[in-house]
Amino acid sequence: MSSPARSEQPSGPPPTADEHAEAWQLVDQAQSGDVAAFGLLYDRYVDQVFRYVLFRVGDRTLAEDVTSETFLRALRRITTVSYQGRDVGAWFVTIARNLVLDHVKSSRYRLEVTTAELDDNRQVTAGPEQAVLDEATTNELLRCVSELNDDQRECIVLRFLQGLSVAETAEQMGRNEGAIKALQHRAVRRLAQLLPAELR
Repeated sequence: MSSPARSEQPSGPPPTADEHAEAWQLVDQAQSGDVAAFGLLYDRYVDQVFRYVLFRVGDRTLAEDVTSETFLRALRRITTVSYQGRDVGAWFVTIARNLVLDHVKSSRYRLEVTTAELDDNRQVTAGPEQAVLDEATTNELLRCVSELNDDQRECIVLRFLQGLSVAETAEQMGRNEGAIKALQHRAVRRLAQLLPAELR
């Protein structure tokens, strides 16, 4: 079997020891043809993958499609993944990231956070004027985020929009915690420079 063009090995935050062992046991079973074991892996990681994709592509329907394709690709490649001391879930996220990159290249979409998702946690009932103002403000923030470099943008997405800790973000991005703190500091400072004065 030919190897993938890009590395799709786990790179995410490790779970607890028990969860870690259980997840890799499911991988072993799936590699032996146990479809039910792969189903349990799906149940365990589908929400994590979907949230990651949604924050990157900004469209729920597209995120659902990419998530489905992620697990289809993982099922086809389950025999190629091997234990490297890291979380199985990060392998799924890496596959999803590669699919998102393929989508960005093919459609020229930028890696942005969906406006709708940013608004989900705000139970606000406002008139049309306020809605237009809110949308303009959020769109301006998204525009500024899109102007960050790739590392800064991913750091902001993982830390503040996906809610990962510094340690989890470091593991996901393959950096140490000190590097993530410095990257986050630079990203926030850059956003402050990019945002219009009235939005700071």
